[in-house]
Amino acid sequence: MTSQTILVLDFGGQYKELIARRVREEKVFSYILNGDTPIDKIKGYNPIGIILTGGPSSVYADDAPGTTRELFEMGIPVLGICYGMQLMCHILGGDVRRGEISEYGQTSCEFVSDNKLFRGINKEQIVLMSHTDRICGLPEGFSVLAKTSGCPFAAIGNEKAGLYGVQFHPEVIHTKCGEEVIHNFLYNICGATGDYNVSDYIDRQIQEIREKVGEKRVLLALSGGVDSSVCAALLSKAIPNRTTCIFVDHGFMRKDEADSIEAIFSKRDLRFIRVDASERFLAKLKGVSDPEKKRKIIGAEFIEVFDEQARQLGDVEFLAQGTIYADIIESGNDKTATIKSHHNVGGLPDRINFEGIVEPLRGLFKDEVREVGRELGLPSYLVERQPFPGPGLAIRIIGEVTREKCDLLREADAIVREEIGRKRNKPDQYFAILTNTRSVGVMGDGRTYDYTVAVRAVKTDDFMTASFMKIPYKTLENISRRITNEVKGINRVVYDITDKPPATVEWE
Repeated sequence: MTSQTILVLDFGGQYKELIARRVREEKVFSYILNGDTPIDKIKGYNPIGIILTGGPSSVYADDAPGTTRELFEMGIPVLGICYGMQLMCHILGGDVRRGEISEYGQTSCEFVSDNKLFRGINKEQIVLMSHTDRICGLPEGFSVLAKTSGCPFAAIGNEKAGLYGVQFHPEVIHTKCGEEVIHNFLYNICGATGDYNVSDYIDRQIQEIREKVGEKRVLLALSGGVDSSVCAALLSKAIPNRTTCIFVDHGFMRKDEADSIEAIFSKRDLRFIRVDASERFLAKLKGVSDPEKKRKIIGAEFIEVFDEQARQLGDVEFLAQGTIYADIIESGNDKTATIKSHHNVGGLPDRINFEGIVEPLRGLFKDEVREVGRELGLPSYLVERQPFPGPGLAIRIIGEVTREKCDLLREADAIVREEIGRKRNKPDQYFAILTNTRSVGVMGDGRTYDYTVAVRAVKTDDFMTASFMKIPYKTLENISRRITNEVKGINRVVYDITDKPPATVEWE
């Protein structure tokens, strides 16, 4: 990247990704590194500023994650958040101890000093606290910038050295002045110019793709999801007619989705191959009802089909993947916890040999990927598409998967998405599940014994937690009436009112 860069050093904080996103929202590029990254590597990024994340440890513990004093002596501004502030204080000679009273949740905070970090912010603010340890003595050169009733050192700073710390979390929406605090650090203290934007990112990636690939060919597994679709659009612009996209249609897509994917990408400057493998997938899933077995079977069969098609193409030198930055963060490494493994982070089949990997979205978060898609002219219904699991409808069908069940769910799900999609205040995700429950009903003068469909709709900021959406009864009534009238084989509709946790968003 040629943009100005803020490094986010991670000490195990749950909000590291959110911090990096908040910085990018201010049009400044950010990058996450482990907290113990060597100083020489940090200098290599030429950052204009550094942010230290929170974390669950105590800085005075023997096994606490840390860094070196040199980090604070490079002349680069540093903002420590929660644990990051305590760590800075501890390394520079301050006193950090376990507090008698913990502070969790929203708290009234008073800014007591005029300084660059809080310039233009009202002196009384509501902030989010989440700590047990507390600072009891400041390092030399530091002063108090803010306090709460239970925390006399809610923010500290050494303006001459460009070192600041806040005990609260400015990156979360619960801190009302959080955006202003981050903006002030970036622009008032680090001297940011706001030179990061998606258009520049696209131009840089086009140049990098051309330099890496040259006149050679690229192969991409196109799922039709947001990430792989944007990746395909970017490749078609960077190296016209030298990318082959293989779309493995496993038969578990939403209504009309496979046809719309073909319609979009068959018109791009690339080779689009659609493989109808629905019979193969259904045969492999015959008699299988366990959700994990379904996932593994579908994943293995996908690789098999993709491999067969790749072999028929002859020599293709590069493999492209729609890996995004969140995939890399969640998949972890030897120093960080793995939230979940991603198939496109170190999961390639050994028998497929390529000269190199092309991952043009590797540095972007999901919202930025969507913005790139819009810039590249992809239709809004694709760019704004809801999250959809790789195994598709197969894991929204409880029990054995059959063609009849897929067809039933496709129609019911289309109705759910159409009816809820009309609402101005829409959930973040909404869909139908075909349960394995059949019940007695009556239609006309006849008895029915048909399937029950469940409707799921949730609101969430990060999909790590979610709350069920309080859909108006009128909308639910319309959904129920339409499904039972229009989809033969379903005679009952129920609504899932469970949060995550204890449930998950998906049923399988």
